[in-house]
Amino acid sequence: MKNAIPYNDSIRSRTVLRYYKGLLPRYLNYLKNNFIVWVARRNGAIIGECVTMPYALAKKANKNLRVGSHTSIQSSKIDLRSPVEIGSKVIIGNDVEIMTASHNVDSPYWEYKTYGIEIEDYCWLATRVFVLPSCRRIGRGAICAAGSVIVSNIKSMDIVTGNPAYVLRKRTVVHIGLCVESLLGNDYTAYTQSRTSSQG
Repeated sequence: MKNAIPYNDSIRSRTVLRYYKGLLPRYLNYLKNNFIVWVARRNGAIIGECVTMPYALAKKANKNLRVGSHTSIQSSKIDLRSPVEIGSKVIIGNDVEIMTASHNVDSPYWEYKTYGIEIEDYCWLATRVFVLPSCRRIGRGAICAAGSVIVSNIKSMDIVTGNPAYVLRKRTVVHIGLCVESLLGNDYTAYTQSRTSSQG
């Protein structure tokens, strides 16, 4: 297995030509993502720094959405009828669906019920995870494997899988060394800072 190279070291080791070749696409992504975040904030959401999200999510964002910094969201299927708080360094994969509302099935009036959810720092919700309203918290560093159906709260550092999701094992470390925004090419700020810090 190839040894991981820290992000800053990887950028600093590039030739000048290769560095500038990587600068333009990152700058274009930076402009696009800044506009998307501006739309979300204009709609009432609270969004941290260096966040990547789809335009479709930003367009429907409201005051119920709070996102920390350096978080990557690839899905727009997040129900914002109730508060959704997403921490920092969180990775939410493609086609993840988060539901925050349901009905009282034991009532003749079938009342509408809303719930909130908190997804703490360093979580990873892989492709096509489905989070039901009965889940109110996904703890720090938890991982939900691809296709999992989350029906209850997930404790910190748990790795869960299946339908309904069950604990596979505990995670030993969070992705503290990962530049999360680089996953989707939104790392213009980190990219330029890595180069300038090496020259200082």
